[in-house]
Amino acid sequence: MKELISMTLQAPDEGAIALGEREAEQYLAQLDGWKISLKQGVHQLQKAYTFDDYVQAITFTNRTGELAEAHQHHPAILTEWGKVTVYWWTHSLKGLHLNDFIMAAKTDALI
Repeated sequence: MKELISMTLQAPDEGAIALGEREAEQYLAQLDGWKISLKQGVHQLQKAYTFDDYVQAITFTNRTGELAEAHQHHPAILTEWGKVTVYWWTHSLKGLHLNDFIMAAKTDALI
């Protein structure tokens, strides 16, 4: 299987649905430290990154924002002192798409 980080995002096809549990678990197995969480009935990828201080955390937040803008796929990001939690999901599908796993891999590469 092609590495997620080297894949290109593709807009979901019209009528596309969120990934099923089995397919999502296969992609999740390719990521380190990510988990699938259910928030307000929507499956999302989630990972918390830790840092030594707030400056490092906000720097990572900004880099993640730049990555998101470059790919026109935007996560929820919670920035705290020494910690940043990133949530990826596809809003239009109200769930997970391959793009979310690709962006998770690309987020990890920012470290």
